[in-house]
Amino acid sequence: MTQLDVPHSDRHPSVPIVTIDPLGADPHAEMARLRAAGPVVRTVLPGLPDTVHAWMVTRPDLLAQLGRHPAVSRVAHRHWAAHRDGLVPSDWPLAGMFIGLTSMFFLDDPEHQRQRRMISSVFTARRVERMGGDITRVVRNALDALPGHRGPGGAVDLRAHYAYAIPMGVICHLLGIPEPMRPRFRALVDMLLDTDGKTAEDAAALERGRLELLDELVDLRRTRPGTDLTSSLITVRDGDGGTLSHRELLDTLWSLVVAGHETTLNLITNAVRALLTHPDQLARARALPPAGWSAVVEETLRWDGVINYLVAGYTTDTIAIGGTSIPPGQLLVSLYAGIGRDPGVHGPTAGRFDISRANIRQVAFGSGSHYCLGAPLARLEARIALCELFGRHPELRLAVPDSELRNARSLFTNSPSTLPVHLEAHPNHHR
Repeated sequence: MTQLDVPHSDRHPSVPIVTIDPLGADPHAEMARLRAAGPVVRTVLPGLPDTVHAWMVTRPDLLAQLGRHPAVSRVAHRHWAAHRDGLVPSDWPLAGMFIGLTSMFFLDDPEHQRQRRMISSVFTARRVERMGGDITRVVRNALDALPGHRGPGGAVDLRAHYAYAIPMGVICHLLGIPEPMRPRFRALVDMLLDTDGKTAEDAAALERGRLELLDELVDLRRTRPGTDLTSSLITVRDGDGGTLSHRELLDTLWSLVVAGHETTLNLITNAVRALLTHPDQLARARALPPAGWSAVVEETLRWDGVINYLVAGYTTDTIAIGGTSIPPGQLLVSLYAGIGRDPGVHGPTAGRFDISRANIRQVAFGSGSHYCLGAPLARLEARIALCELFGRHPELRLAVPDSELRNARSLFTNSPSTLPVHLEAHPNHHR
C-alpha cells in the first residue's frame, strides 16, 4: 500500500489516501495496513479518475454504523456527486457492482422496504429450513462426482468441483433454473466478479447477457410455473396489490444468483482450507454433531471472510464517523474479508482460527436494514457441505503447500482460485 501525494486543493488532508490492489492478492495484509492508516481512509477505485475518492471505514463498529445511518443512501444516480457530475465513465467496467440495479440492495426506503417485504414473504425462513434435504442431495451428488475429477497426479480441485457445484446447484434449484441455462449463469457471474483486465466491452456484454438470460427464465416460469422462487416472485404482491416490475424482477433474480452463488462458494472453500491447515481445529470439528459445524462456518466468516470490498452507499449529508467528517455526495465502500481480524474487537488472538471462539461479532452479511436475506441459506449450505465432506473423506488433505495457493484475481471476492486436494491418505503429506 503506497501513500499517494495529497494535492494542495484537497479539503481533507487529515484523511489518508491509500491504494488498494485491484486483484485482491493479499486482502488480509492489505486490510491490516488500512486499519493501521486510520479508522477512515480514502482510495481510488480502478477505472475512476484520481480525483474521485471512495471512503472506507476500517473498524467493524463503524461499518455497522454505516449500515444504519440515515444520511447514507444506496442510490448512486441521485446522491453520488462524481456520478452526477459526469466524472464516472459511462462505460466504467466496475459499474455493475456499484450502480444501476433496481434490486433492493441498491434502493432506499420506502422502495427498499416494499421490495424486501415482497421477497421475504416468499423467501421465508421456513422455505430455507425445508431445503435441508435438497441441499444434502446436491452435496452428496457433488461428493459422488469428486473422484472422477482427479487430475494426472490424483489431486482434485475442490473449489471447482465441490465448492462451486453446491451453491450453484442449490440456487438454481431454488430459482427453478433448468440445467441447460446453468452454465450461462455461471459464466456471467464469473464475468461480473472478475476484475483482471475487465474492459468496457466486457461489461456491456455482461449486461446484455444477463438481461437476455433472465428474460428467458422469467418467460419460462410464466409459461410453466412451479414451486420455485422465480414463480413465486412473478406472482407476489405488495400491500397495495402491486407486483414487482419486470426490471425489478430481473434485477432481484440476478442479485439472488450472484449473492447465492459467490458467497457460499468462497465460504466452503475458505472453511476447508482453514480446517486442513489447522489440524487441531479439524479434530475439534470432527467431534461435533452435524449442527455443531455451524461453529466452523461462523469462525470462517470472521477469520477469512468471503467478500473483500462492497459498496456501502453514498452520503446524502455530512456524516461524522470515526472522528472524520465525510461530506455529502461521497461513495462509501465497506471492508469485509480482513475486518474480522481486528484485534481491537477480538483481542490478541484475532489472527488465530479457533472454532471454539464464542460470541463472534459478525459483519459478514452486512448490517441494518440491508442485512442479507440469504444469510440463513448460505450458512445451512456451508454447514451441510463441510460435515458431509469430512464425513465422506476423513483423510482429506491439501495436495500442495498452503503457501502455494493464490487468491482469485478479483477486487471483490476473497478465496483461493483453486484448492487442490487429495481425497485419500498419502505418505507425502503437505501441510
